[in-house]
Amino acid sequence: MFFRVLGNVIWIILGGWIYALEYFIGGLFMMITIVGIPFGFSLWRLAGLAFLPFGKDVDVERVTGCRVLLNVLWLFLFGWIIALTHVFFGILFFITIIGIPFGYQNFKLAKVALWPLGTTVRRAS
Repeated sequence: MFFRVLGNVIWIILGGWIYALEYFIGGLFMMITIVGIPFGFSLWRLAGLAFLPFGKDVDVERVTGCRVLLNVLWLFLFGWIIALTHVFFGILFFITIIGIPFGYQNFKLAKVALWPLGTTVRRAS
């Protein structure tokens, strides 16, 4: 419990709040169109994860139908660059031993950024 709180506090100080703010604003812009509403909700879920990532797990559910089409659209339009950014920062954090937990959180965010519809964020058990 202590390390989750400490990790989240350090994460916010080091710029996690910027990730969360970007995802929240992106979600607002997605809500403008009818097609973007599912992405908007997914980006808000991602914003919550980006703000306090320690102590949370991400599960990618099996998606079918329209969600697959929307996820593929997301992947080609936005997801690949967002995930690539998280992978880049994750690798940078992995350079030092102290940064390894923060790099892991970036890789977790990259997974959700690639395939946002059908992912669930839950408390780590």
